[in-house]
Amino acid sequence: MGDRLITQLGRTLTTLFVAMALFFAAHSTARADAYVVTIAGLGGEPDYQTRFDGVAADLDKIFKASGTGIHAYTLSGKDATKAKLLSTLQQVATATKQQDDFVLIMIGHGAWDNVEYKFDLVGPDISGEQLAEACNKIASRRQLIVNTTSASGGSVAALQKPGRAVIAATKSGTEKNATVFARYFVEALQDPAADLDKNDAVSALEAFQYADRKTAAFYTDQKRLATEHAQFEDLGKGDPVRTASSDNGEGRMLGGFTLVRFGTSKTAALDPAKKDLLAKKEDLLRQIDILEYQKAAIAPTEYKSQLTGLLVQLAKVQAELDGDTSK
Repeated sequence: MGDRLITQLGRTLTTLFVAMALFFAAHSTARADAYVVTIAGLGGEPDYQTRFDGVAADLDKIFKASGTGIHAYTLSGKDATKAKLLSTLQQVATATKQQDDFVLIMIGHGAWDNVEYKFDLVGPDISGEQLAEACNKIASRRQLIVNTTSASGGSVAALQKPGRAVIAATKSGTEKNATVFARYFVEALQDPAADLDKNDAVSALEAFQYADRKTAAFYTDQKRLATEHAQFEDLGKGDPVRTASSDNGEGRMLGGFTLVRFGTSKTAALDPAKKDLLAKKEDLLRQIDILEYQKAAIAPTEYKSQLTGLLVQLAKVQAELDGDTSK
C-alpha cells in the first residue's frame, strides 16, 4: 500500500512539474524582445585586434538585421572598457523585462590564474565574478553568455546560474592559446547548414555544434594539436559538457534558444504583424521538446493527449503564419 502511494505521489509530482514547465515555456518569450551585448576585448597585437573587432562588427550586423525587437549593443576598440561594459549591462538591466531574452558574447583574450578568470579589456580587466554580478541584475528569465576567449573554460563556474546558459570556447582555464571558435560561431549564424532540424532558425545549441565541428576540422586540416575544446552548461549547476544529453537535460535550454532565423521564419520576424505568431510557434515547439523530455515519466494516455493538443495548436499557428485561414 505504501509503495503504491509513493508511486502515485511520484507520478503526481512529475505531472505537476511538467505542467509548470509547460506553463513557463508558454509564457517565456511571447511578445518578448532580445537584448544582445557583444564586446571585442583587447587584442594586444594589430592582427588580433582586427580579427576581434571584425567578428564583433559581423555579429552587430547579423543581430540588427534579424528581426524586430532586437536591441544590439556592440563595444570594440576604445569602447571595450570595463566601465563601458558595466554601463551597457546596467542599461540593459534597466530596460529588460522577465520575458525578454538576454545574450552576452565575449570575443578576445582571457586569462586564468588557477583561481580567477579575467577578460582582457582596454584598461582594467573584468573578472568572471564581476560579470556574473552585473548579469544577475538583468531581469531576463532566459540568459545566454557565449565566452569565446582563451581560458574561457575557467569562467563557467562563476557565470553559471539557473536560467542562464554558458558556452565557453575552451574546456578549462588552462587552454590559454587564442581561439578560432568565435569565427565559426559567427559563421553558424549565417549558414543555413547550421539549421540541423530545418525549422528556418539556428538555436544556440545548433550554433555551438556547428562551431565545435568547424573548430575541430580547422585543427585537423592545419595538422595542428587542438588547443581548444568548446563546452557548455545550461542547467545552472554542475560541470560543463561537450554534448547534449537527454539523461540530465543538458542542452535543452540551448536547443530552445533561437539566435537567428532564415527564410520564412526571418520574414515573419521582420513583420510586426507576424512577430507574436512566430513567438507563439516557437513557444509551442519548446513545449513539445519539454514534453518529449518528460515522456518516460508521464502516463502514455496523458502524453498522447498533451502532444495532440500541442500539435493541433502548432498547425493552427503555422496556418496563420502561412496566411492560410482555411485550416
